[in-house]
Amino acid sequence: MPLTPHEALIYLMVITSASDRDMTDVELARIGDVVRSWPVFADFNQDRLVAVAQACQKALNAEDGLEGVLELVEGALPERLRDTAYAAAFEVAAVDLEMRMEEVRVLQLIRLKLDLDTLTVAAIARAAKARLRTLT
Repeated sequence: MPLTPHEALIYLMVITSASDRDMTDVELARIGDVVRSWPVFADFNQDRLVAVAQACQKALNAEDGLEGVLELVEGALPERLRDTAYAAAFEVAAVDLEMRMEEVRVLQLIRLKLDLDTLTVAAIARAAKARLRTLT
């Protein structure tokens, strides 16, 4: 069954968080924050978030795993939302201020699957790091 664009965005955040097999409370909270506050989710029923995340986990455990999830996401996202999708995934990876190798690898796979150019990716990374920076 095809994903909706909302589900595709959530799937990318979930696979980024789950990439190191440790979905931290900080990452899960950030997913919730993104769904609650980003305009792209304005018409998404937030009560569905847990069910969508669980469906993503189930899809990750299927035979085609991560590649299958990325194919579903690619098919569900219109071109104009691809940078938004990468930004959402990056937001989850960067929230704890340390990016593990597994997260970097998943972000690379997302970037390739969504065919995002280097400048767009760099701008998203820079903006997220600036937004998450603290005084200490």
